[in-house]
Amino acid sequence: MCVAGALALLVYALTTASPYGLRVLTVAGVYALATFGFQIVFGLGGALSLAQGAFFGLGAYVTGILGSRYGLGFEATFPLSLLVPVVVAAPVGLAVLRLESHYFALATLGIAQVLHLLAVNVPELTGGANGLAGVPGVVLFGWAVPRGLPMAALVWGLVALGGLAGWRLTRGRLGRSLTTLRDDPLAAATLGLDVGRLRLTAFAVSALFAGAAGALAVHTQRVVSPEVLEFPVMVSILTIAVVGGRGRMAGAVLGAVLLLHLPEWFRFLERGYLVVYGAALLLTVVLAPDGLTGLLDRAAVRLFGPRPRRLPDPREPPRPPTPAEGLTVAGLEKSFGGVRAVDGVSLALRPGGITGLIGPNGSGKTTVINLLSGLEQPDSGRVRLGGRDVTGAPADRLARAGLARSFQAAALPGGTSVLEAVAAARLALDPDAATAEAHALWALERLGVGELAGRSCDGLPAALRRRVELARSLVRRPAVLLLDEPAAGLTDGEKAELATLLRALAREGMAILLVEHDMGFLLPLAGRVVCLDRGRTLYDGPPDGVRRDPAVAAAYLGTVPPAERPA
Repeated sequence: MCVAGALALLVYALTTASPYGLRVLTVAGVYALATFGFQIVFGLGGALSLAQGAFFGLGAYVTGILGSRYGLGFEATFPLSLLVPVVVAAPVGLAVLRLESHYFALATLGIAQVLHLLAVNVPELTGGANGLAGVPGVVLFGWAVPRGLPMAALVWGLVALGGLAGWRLTRGRLGRSLTTLRDDPLAAATLGLDVGRLRLTAFAVSALFAGAAGALAVHTQRVVSPEVLEFPVMVSILTIAVVGGRGRMAGAVLGAVLLLHLPEWFRFLERGYLVVYGAALLLTVVLAPDGLTGLLDRAAVRLFGPRPRRLPDPREPPRPPTPAEGLTVAGLEKSFGGVRAVDGVSLALRPGGITGLIGPNGSGKTTVINLLSGLEQPDSGRVRLGGRDVTGAPADRLARAGLARSFQAAALPGGTSVLEAVAAARLALDPDAATAEAHALWALERLGVGELAGRSCDGLPAALRRRVELARSLVRRPAVLLLDEPAAGLTDGEKAELATLLRALAREGMAILLVEHDMGFLLPLAGRVVCLDRGRTLYDGPPDGVRRDPAVAAAYLGTVPPAERPA
């Protein structure tokens, strides 16, 4: 499909395109290049950065100022137009990437406004509101690239290189890590992915692409003005990404070509062309919510069937040395407002042991797991993992130190295959995505669901989702495994298989904490049981004493122990 589109553009440029048509095609290539970066930070990473237009304008001004005022050539201005936006994006990203959703979007929009004000109010450098004219064209090895077909060929050659680089990023560790982060940031952190570093990397890469596009835009127009920093540029990039297909490099190209040419096709309508243009865009979004490339992919599947995917050979991940100590907790406390969710909880998870954690709803079980896995920070208390103090450590650091967990609701990313979802748990450990997939297939086969590797996570039954999520934990080969109600929704036979697996993992030296309501499943499995009520420990001892303990019976089991029943 991509090859056919490239050939169509080539035939159009060589045979039927007018000089004005070549200019529009060149500008479309510039916007495609800028959108490549936006596809990474927004399409893959899920961060609505409204600074892409600002980095576009910054790259344009670097080329415009250095070229028109200082006479530097393309060999000097183009690399600097890539570098300066990245240098600006790094400290800005450190400041604003901690924000979420619309706060992040507003903060990045502010970056564009600041740069626009500087461009207008520093006329001795930027030319002020009038901008800078007389920007020289591209000179390559002494040859001045003329406008028309040669300039279009240069721009689209760089689009091809940029698209290839972007495609490799999307298929590699960075792209897959960003997709996992976009779908569920909390789950991504518990898989060992450094959320902050990933977002900053995506932000910097997006700035690099935008700077390259801005430089080419100036060489195409031979003038730079504050218009390149105005909001319509950002709106165009966002629209191209959404219409073409979020997260897809081919979508950036298709969207740019379509959106830059649609106004020209409707010019004959004179004043009414904007209405038709807007209606066409709205219709595209409604009929193709995944973008035009998503629509084309679905059509291809209906016509030709899904493309078979060759699965890797399963490979067992290396087993880390079993630490002498598992995980110990002393005096853990956590409050939310005036509610004490965890109040002085202490427990020890030893290698080779299975500890059950029970209690009524609202007793603090999930909060304890969140504290142990780094998703919440304790108010007080100490946590030691493998003999090291990790109190207050972030989730990704704890995951890399050998801790894994599951969630009450199986957190699997939508729109990805089961194999990719499990391989995401190895992206922080393995050298490449192919190795991660080989290890993921081993984990799926060990859990008896290897045949699901090529299926989509969407629509999986609850029992299978549980197994896939457990495979994500297992594939990391953790020293400590925290499971939050893993048997929920399973049949008796499936519970028996899960119990067999957990016993095998414990025999391998893994320390397991099991939160579960099904006493028939938990008590034969656990070597020790801790019962919580209102954040406090009611019972900590062998499983056969749970049903006989009066406090546990009254608070959780809802029964009276035999010794206290009336005669």
